[in-house]
Amino acid sequence: MAAPAVQQIDALVARVTGALSFLPPLLTRGFLFYAFYATGSGKLEHPEGILALMKNIGIPLPELNAAFISRLEYYGAFLLLVGLLTRPAAALLSCTMVVALATADKTSFLDALAFRGDGTISDVAPLVLLVPLVWLVVFGPGLVSIDAAIARALGLPRRPTTAD
Repeated sequence: MAAPAVQQIDALVARVTGALSFLPPLLTRGFLFYAFYATGSGKLEHPEGILALMKNIGIPLPELNAAFISRLEYYGAFLLLVGLLTRPAAALLSCTMVVALATADKTSFLDALAFRGDGTISDVAPLVLLVPLVWLVVFGPGLVSIDAAIARALGLPRRPTTAD
């Protein structure tokens, strides 16, 4: 007798979560927009800070890289927000987070991994941003995005959005 009740509850949960499946990618894109808009606009307003950092940590062509990263973060934030070119934008931003983990945040990242110091792994901002960026690269922007609207207009098959 209990099995049909469990199956009914399972079916209801599946319908509700299926109806809300647009929400996680939308919230993820909104979160990343806020983070990268803030950092990108700060770097554009005060380019001397990012330039000095890149020179100090030995990034090659610091002037070019500082200009590129500032604009990538700023404009990439808007691309993520509206869900346009989501995968390429998230992939490029992921690369910047990997570089940050290997250079500017290397010590805090390694200390957090080894449980040294006061910080934890969730205090390492590039890692916290890298995880949802990789998720967007793999699973895409979701149904509420310009990318999805373009795909629908072109009649392209819908890609799975979860790790089924």
